[in-house]
Amino acid sequence: MHQPRANTSDQHRVVWPLQALNFFMADMQAGIGPFLGIFLLAHGWKSGLIGSVMTIGGVAGMLMTAPAGALIDATKRKRMYVVVAALFTTLASGIILISQNFWLVSISQIATAIAGSAIGPAVVGITLGIVRQSGFNRQNGYNQAYNHAGNVVGAALSGYLGMKYGMPAVFVLAALFGVLAIISVLLIPAREIDDNAARGLAEKENQQNEANGFQVLLKNKSLLILAAALACFHLGNGAMLPLYGLAAAAKNVGNPTEFVAMTIIIAQLAMIVVSIVAMRMAEKSGYWLVMLISFMALPLRGFIAAHFIDHTGLYPVQILDGIGAGLQSVAVPGLVAHLLNGTGRINIGQGAVMTVQGLGASLSPAIGGWMAQQIGYPSTFLTLGSFAFVSIGLWMLFAATLKSACNTTSTNIVHA
Repeated sequence: MHQPRANTSDQHRVVWPLQALNFFMADMQAGIGPFLGIFLLAHGWKSGLIGSVMTIGGVAGMLMTAPAGALIDATKRKRMYVVVAALFTTLASGIILISQNFWLVSISQIATAIAGSAIGPAVVGITLGIVRQSGFNRQNGYNQAYNHAGNVVGAALSGYLGMKYGMPAVFVLAALFGVLAIISVLLIPAREIDDNAARGLAEKENQQNEANGFQVLLKNKSLLILAAALACFHLGNGAMLPLYGLAAAAKNVGNPTEFVAMTIIIAQLAMIVVSIVAMRMAEKSGYWLVMLISFMALPLRGFIAAHFIDHTGLYPVQILDGIGAGLQSVAVPGLVAHLLNGTGRINIGQGAVMTVQGLGASLSPAIGGWMAQQIGYPSTFLTLGSFAFVSIGLWMLFAATLKSACNTTSTNIVHA
């Protein structure tokens, strides 16, 4: 049954736990992930094997994102998906502390990825259900700013606690953030989440018989171009951060745990600012330029990473990561929601784009890891950065179609 639209005061009352959820879920999702490469390197693993186990988890998450999106569209218990994902992510991360056996680590990464595949679409659905399509771009911008702030705090605490008490302290911190994320999502009243709005149905439509068929995703040309461009971008971007940390560790650039923590903190601080900028850019001129700038950041990042594997390069390399990822964290969910508005398939659309995007991201660590082992880190960074030229080419080639589709002030045509 369609739920009554929440009024402004109701929205203000439920927005703060939504933003708290975005803050705490950041470190919960990451867990010991950003420090995994350094942890396994210290236990005798080589870069190729480290990249492979990350790819295994990435593939598992990629395969589950579209089904997870479909479930989020269908369910009226979106909060429970966040709760279950938080529990499984926390438990799975603990396996790595118990054993560094290849298969156990692989299982941990698979479990973490599968649990995490539901969180993104669930939070998008919850946000849409609270603020509706008209308020989504702005609220998603604030969500992402809080999420990046959570990453900054989590990375800073993880770096400090990891140096002082070792990797178990990093896991305990991730578990604590997981508990706080669960509390936050449960503080959002279920009645304030409009289930029709949460999946992209107009308020007057009936949820059970007005949703388009799944083929609506394949008929949307702009959505397909977006997915292809993101896949190419993340094929290069996915391995950049872990490899940069490994390259620094190989060169003995200070304490490796501190270095990895700094890479995360710098990027996430940049993303806090960039998220708000992206939100305002999208409101003013749509998503096309926001996405183009995000793609252009990667080749420059790869060039600098190749020539400055030290504290000098750390800042520009990770600020550029913050620009690319920060712009996309706002633009991609907002653009998918805009393109599929009225179809009733927004969350499976989010999942489908994340799947194709994840294909690039999951293959990247394995490709980058083995490449680094064969040709060295500098050449690898240049190669990874060049993958984004394909994304830029697609975005420019189909500029006429995409500019119209990305215009948030125009009426959306779902089959464009």
